[in-house]
Formats: sequence, C-alpha cells, structure tokens
Amino acid sequence: MSDIPSIALIGPGAIGTTVAAALHEAGRTPMVCGRTALERLELRFDGGQLTVPGPVQTDPAAINSTVDLVFVAVKSTQIEAAAPWLAALCHEQTVVCVLQNGVEQKALLAPYLNGNSVLPSVVWFPAQREPDASVWLRAKPRITLPDTPASGVVVAALRDTRCEVEVSADFVSLAWRKLLLNAAAGLMVLTGRRAGMYSRDDIATLALAYLRECLAVARAEGATLGDEVPQEIVDGFRRAPPDLGTSILADRQAGRPLEWDTRNGVVQRCGRKHGIATPSSDLIVPLLAAASDGPG
Repeated sequence: MSDIPSIALIGPGAIGTTVAAALHEAGRTPMVCGRTALERLELRFDGGQLTVPGPVQTDPAAINSTVDLVFVAVKSTQIEAAAPWLAALCHEQTVVCVLQNGVEQKALLAPYLNGNSVLPSVVWFPAQREPDASVWLRAKPRITLPDTPASGVVVAALRDTRCEVEVSADFVSLAWRKLLLNAAAGLMVLTGRRAGMYSRDDIATLALAYLRECLAVARAEGATLGDEVPQEIVDGFRRAPPDLGTSILADRQAGRPLEWDTRNGVVQRCGRKHGIATPSSDLIVPLLAAASDGPG
C-alpha cells in the first residue's frame, strides 16, 4: 500500500459528495459508486464550489480492480444494497471506513465483508442535498476516528484536504455524543419542522428529557459524558440556523425509509439490555418506525 491509498467511495449523497470533493481537490479523486449514473458531483460552500468529474459507477460487475480504502457513505438502511460493491472493491487488506450514523457501524458492516478492517467514524459536519442534486456544505467538514492502525490509512488519504480528521482514544464517548445529537434531531421528523422548532420552550424541554434518558444509556454502554451534555446539545439546536435540517427529515419528506433504528431505536434496545427505563424512547421510536415503515 502506497503513502496515498487507492480510494473508492460508495454512496455520493451529501456526506459522500463532501468527502469525494475534498479528495478530488487534493488530487486524489476516488472512484465513486452509486445507484445513479451522474456525470459529475457538485459541492457548494461559503465562498466557492467544487466539481468532481464522473461518471458515477453503477454496476459492481464492471469493477475490475480493488482499492486500499473504501468509504461507505450509504445510509444504514442501504447496507445490503451496497454489499455487491464491497465484494467488488475489497481485497484482503482493504480498510472500510463507514461514514454513517450510529454506534453499531462495525456490527452492521461485518456480515458483508471477508474479515476486512471496519473503521467506524463520527461525521461532525452538516451537508444537505439541494433540489438540483448539488450538495450544500454548511460548516467545515470534520471526521473523528478511533485510535487504531487502520485509521492511519484514512488519515493519509485525507491529509492536507479541507476535511479535517481527528483520531481519538475515547471514540466510544464521542460516538455516543453524536448519537445523542442525532437522536434529538429525530424529533424533527415528528413535527415536519427544522432546527427553528427548538426555540420553543416546550420542544426544548421535551428534547432535554429525551437526551437525559439517552445519556443514561450511553454511560451504561461505556461513554464518559457529563451531565451538561444534554443541555449543550439543546443549546446547539437553538443557536443553529432555523432552516437547518437533518438527513432523517429529508428522507421523511422524500418518502424514503428512515434510519430510525440506528439513530433512535438503539437507545431503546440498549436501555432494555441494561435495565434502564426509556419512557421517551418508548413513545418516540414507534412513531418514527411507523413514519418509516408503515403500514398505512
């Protein structure tokens, strides 16, 4: 494996397009794989725009070479559909970095791989797909990885790009902190509203109670998070632009399946495992599941 690994990216959505554009800007254009044969990817941000040349590959059977690093940027609801890409792109030493919500990334990907290193990540930047299929990046891109040898491959790939990479010895705590943020953002689905809704005192109170429940579960799972974290997350929503959305809201508005289990159901499941009462989850999770999967 060279200092700069060969790279493929599966799933050129909002997060995938951001990472692909960062790599392309640094002269490391990845092979981009997805469902739609786009001629290019467009990333917009304050002060500029980047274009990643295509085409996006749409047929795993047409892939005739493996790569050193695969970024998986599909939703957790799309992992099974991405399995043929993983089989086509991975050799024995390929590192698979999962740019995906949740704290169960390794467990979800492992069944579709042949012993490859599955590297979970925490993605800290908001990016959203626009009606013209471009992606609007609304903050500086930043990714956190666990402190493992496999992380060095990703660090090398993204070195000196606009996407910052951090390596943490306490990845579990950071992953659960992000999950708390995602869990509270799921409330947007139930109202059809964006971040501005958290300026309502009643919504802020509801979110705070839910986050305290999530915090108890996170600690039981090994996260070291202080009592202040729920309030910090609510305050962050209240400071955010009122029109800031979330990917699970975009999926709901488009009628796509929701990542309710990896973002919200996991709190309920882990709570039951540890004997922790989750009354907020017991209401929120069924509503999200029904919004995603029906029937009706």
